[in-house]
Amino acid sequence: MGANTSQISDLSDNQSLKTLVGTESMSENDPFWNQLISFTYTSPTSSGDSKLLEEVVVPLAKTLIQVHNNPRTGNFGALVRIFLARTRELKISTECQDQLFIWQAHNALFMIRCLLKVFIREMSEEELHQQFSYQERAPGSYGEADSQDLLEELLSNLIHLIVEVPLLDITYSILFEAVTTLLVFFSYQLFHKEILRNGIIYQHMMKGRCLSLTSRLVKTLLYNFIRQREVPASSRTHIFEPKDEGGLLYGLASGVASGLWSVFTLGGAGSRAGIDEEHNPLPLSNQSLLLLLVLANLTDGPDWPNPYRQAITCFRNTQDTSSLSAEQPHSFQINFNSLYTALCEQQRSDQATLLLYTLLHQNTNMKTYMLSRTDMDNLVLPILEILYHVEDRNSHHVYMALIILLILTEDDTFNRSIHEVVLKNITWYSERSLTEISLGSLLILVVIRTIQFNMTRTRDKYLHTNCLAALANMSAQFRRLHQYAAQRIISLFALLSKKHNKVLEQATQSLRGRQGDNPALPDYAQDLNVIEEVIRMMLEIINSCLCNSLHHNPNLVYALLYKRELFEQFRTHPSFQDIMQNLDTVIGFFSQRLEQAGSDLSVERVQEVIMKGAQALPTDRLKKFPELKFKYVEDQPEDFFIPYVWSLVFHSGVGLHWSPHGIELFSMDSG
Repeated sequence: MGANTSQISDLSDNQSLKTLVGTESMSENDPFWNQLISFTYTSPTSSGDSKLLEEVVVPLAKTLIQVHNNPRTGNFGALVRIFLARTRELKISTECQDQLFIWQAHNALFMIRCLLKVFIREMSEEELHQQFSYQERAPGSYGEADSQDLLEELLSNLIHLIVEVPLLDITYSILFEAVTTLLVFFSYQLFHKEILRNGIIYQHMMKGRCLSLTSRLVKTLLYNFIRQREVPASSRTHIFEPKDEGGLLYGLASGVASGLWSVFTLGGAGSRAGIDEEHNPLPLSNQSLLLLLVLANLTDGPDWPNPYRQAITCFRNTQDTSSLSAEQPHSFQINFNSLYTALCEQQRSDQATLLLYTLLHQNTNMKTYMLSRTDMDNLVLPILEILYHVEDRNSHHVYMALIILLILTEDDTFNRSIHEVVLKNITWYSERSLTEISLGSLLILVVIRTIQFNMTRTRDKYLHTNCLAALANMSAQFRRLHQYAAQRIISLFALLSKKHNKVLEQATQSLRGRQGDNPALPDYAQDLNVIEEVIRMMLEIINSCLCNSLHHNPNLVYALLYKRELFEQFRTHPSFQDIMQNLDTVIGFFSQRLEQAGSDLSVERVQEVIMKGAQALPTDRLKKFPELKFKYVEDQPEDFFIPYVWSLVFHSGVGLHWSPHGIELFSMDSG
C-alpha cells in the first residue's frame, strides 16, 4: 500500500502513507495521489499476515483521525473522491481492457476499506460521517461540490460498481473489493450487543439513493454465488515485474490488477464447517453470499420493510412468464435451475445452508420449485451429511440443517417421494454398510442418530423437538422402511424407555429424600416430564405409521414384535394408555398370526406372515388420532440470525480480520 512497498512490514515507513495521514492537505490534482495508488507488493495469504496488516494500519488510521490531521487536511475525503473519479470510467475501462486504470481504482478502494475498518472500530457513525465531511480543503479541491453527502455517494457508487461492471478476469479483484467494503460498512453491528435498528449507513442503504438498486444488487450477489467463479489463473501468482510482451502496463496490470484480489485473502479462524477459509478458491462467491445474508437480516424500519429481504422473498424463475406485480416493487427474475445447482454443491459451508434456509422459509416461488424437483436427493443428501457429522459442526449449522428438513417435511409430496428414491453405497454413513436404501429411510436413520447424539452429549431440548417434529411429519407417509431404519426407530424407543426408568428411580429417591428433610437431592420431576413428552411423541410416530401405512412397512411390524416387551410397562401408564391401545392391537393381532403359523419360524417365514397379516388387519380396529403435523415458525429471529450471520462474516470473510477484543455481538467461545 503506497508506492514501491513490497511487504507489509514496510508500510509503517512508507513515505506516501505518512503524507496521507500527516498534516499536509493534498490537492486532488496533486501527482501524489497517482503515486499513492500505484503500489505493488506480495499479497499476504495467511491470517498471521492479515493480523500484521491490521497492526500496521491501526496506528496509521489513528494518526489520520487525530484532531490535527484529517479534520484539517480532509485527505481521507480526497482519497474517496479520487476513487469515485476513477470508478466513473470503470465500464469504459473494462471495455477498453484498460487494466492499469482498474488496478489503480482497486488500490484506492482497498486503502479506503482498510482505513474504514479501523474508523468503524474506533468511532461512532456520526464521527465517521464527519471524516467524509471535513471541508478545509487545499486549493484545487472540488469546493462547493463537497456539500453533497460523500458517504452516501460512496455507498451508492459501490453498489453501481457491483451491478454494472461485468465480472471478468480483469475486474474480479475490484468487484471483490467493492463487496468487501460494503461488508465493512455494516460491521458496526459487531461492536454492539444490541441489534442496530437505525443509523446513517442504514438510512442510506434502506431509503436513499441506494434503494432503487435493491433488486439489482440482490440479483448480482446471487449470481456471484451461483457462478462459483474461481480466482482468475493470473491472480494466483504474484508477478509484479514487467513482462517482455507488453512492457510496464502488462507487468503491473496483469500481475497486480487482477492479482490483488488476494490483497489479504485472510479469513478468521474459520468455522468448523470443514473448509479451509484461508485458501478459499471462491472469494467473490463467498463474500457476495455473506453480504447478501447481512442485507437480508437488516431490521425493518419503523415505517418501511427491509427492501433487500423483500427482494429475496419475491424473486421468481426466469421461466415464469407472468408479469411482475406492482405490489412487489423489488421483484426480479433469476435462473432457478442454476441457483438450485449451486445450493446443492455448496452445503458444506454454514452460509450456503443459511441461504437455503432463507429461500425455503421466505421465498414461496423457490420453495415450490425445489419441492417439484425430481432430484431432491442432490439437495437432501448434503443436509443429511451435515447432521451425520454433528460432532464436527457448530450448533447453528446443525440447527439450520435440521430446520430445512422440518420445512421440507411439511410437504406430503416430499414425504412420499423420498421413499421412492433409491440410493446405493452411502460412503459417509459408517455405522453400517448401506448398499441400497431409500432416501426416506436414510433420512430417518440420520435424524434418529442426531437425537441419540443429543441425548448423550448436548441435551438440547430444541434439537430434540425439531428432530421429532420432522419424524412426525413424515410418519404417515413411511413406505418400505429399510430393515435397519425400522430397527433404529424401536432402538430409540428402547433408549428412551431405559432413560425413563432411570429418571423415575431418581425421582422416587428424591421424593424420599425430601420426606427425610434432605434438600440436597435434586428435583427430577421436570426431567421426568420432559422424557415422558418425548416417549409420547415416539409412540405417536409409531402409531401414525401403523394407522396410515402398516401394509407398506412389514419391517417396522417385525421390529415391533421382536421388542414387544419394551411396551409392556407403558400399557397402563396414564400418559400413554390411549396411544398404547393401537400398539397392543397390532402386537396382539400379529402375535396370534405367528402362533398359528407354528414354532421355530425362519426370518423369511415371519416376514411372510406379517405381510399377509398386514393385508388382513381391518383398519377400523385401530383408533383414529389427529394427523401429526408440525410447522416451523420463527421466534424472535433477529436475536438468533443477526449474531449468527456476523459470526460467519467474522470467521469466514475472505480478506477480513477483526481482533476479537471489542466484539460485543457474540462471544468468541459460542461456536
